Amino acid sequence: MIRNKRADLVLGLLVVCMLQACTPQAQTSVTPQPTPTPRPVCAQPELRSQMEKAALLAQGKVGAAAVLLEGGEVVAINGAEHFPMQSVYKLPIGMYVLHQVDRGQLTLDQKIEVIPKDFLTGRQHSPIRDKNPKGIELSLRELLRFMVSESDGTACDVLLGLVGGPSVVTKYLREIGLEDIIVANTEREFGQDEQAQYRNWATPESALALLRKVHEGPTLSPASRSLLLEFLTKSPTGPRRIKGMLPQGTQVAHKTGSSGRLNDYTRALNDIGIITLPDDRHLALAVFVSDSKVDEQTLEGVIATIARSTWDCWIK
Repeated sequence: MIRNKRADLVLGLLVVCMLQACTPQAQTSVTPQPTPTPRPVCAQPELRSQMEKAALLAQGKVGAAAVLLEGGEVVAINGAEHFPMQSVYKLPIGMYVLHQVDRGQLTLDQKIEVIPKDFLTGRQHSPIRDKNPKGIELSLRELLRFMVSESDGTACDVLLGLVGGPSVVTKYLREIGLEDIIVANTEREFGQDEQAQYRNWATPESALALLRKVHEGPTLSPASRSLLLEFLTKSPTGPRRIKGMLPQGTQVAHKTGSSGRLNDYTRALNDIGIITLPDDRHLALAVFVSDSKVDEQTLEGVIATIARSTWDCWIK
């Protein structure tokens, strides 16, 4: 019998296909990926309510604003109101000095003489004056550290004089897109006129925008931004304010401002800063208190309570 070659070919292919179907195939090994842990989302109405409750203890004017810098909406009370900055204004002054360093107009190593006539009055804060009553020569880097970390008023006025005065700092703030922050006076003028501090103001929400510039750094070189954050993080001032109720070891880059008490009033007691969360996200927080007859310890407790509420809202 003559075989049908075409039929044999089809039969052979069917056999091969059947054999392949019956042969176990190697399984591709797929490593299961861990399910990402959802990151906490702050309940904004609850946090705002906690801010308002803490603010009542101040018996004065309180403004607070907070935002997660990695993305989120601002939570605020009196976020658009004007508050005297006091030494908080040394942060934008420091930014402008470093901007001048980045432009090559100044150098961190250049020496600057500080003489007795530069010193502020005795009731104003100045470690440089207290430690060097006959004057001293300091590098620009050292003056910046004294101004930003130690909140030294003499260093502030010397640096303001070096860069051209308060108005050039405000002009710089406008150039980098920061509104609602006014630098109008020197520290010496604060000491001579109590009302001068009210002309140097910020809103809590504009303070958040300032902190965002510091955190994200587009307006400063990486080296200048790193130095500024180092000075803010190592600042010994205001340990009972933003840092007061946070877990020990929490990193906070912050700038305080204080008027002291005069005629039984505290005109300004402030703290603004960037808080690093346990998951390496960052909270920007600004709290301003003004025109209160309550003692300073209570007012610092108000700031610390708002800071802790903000922390808890984003980590629980």
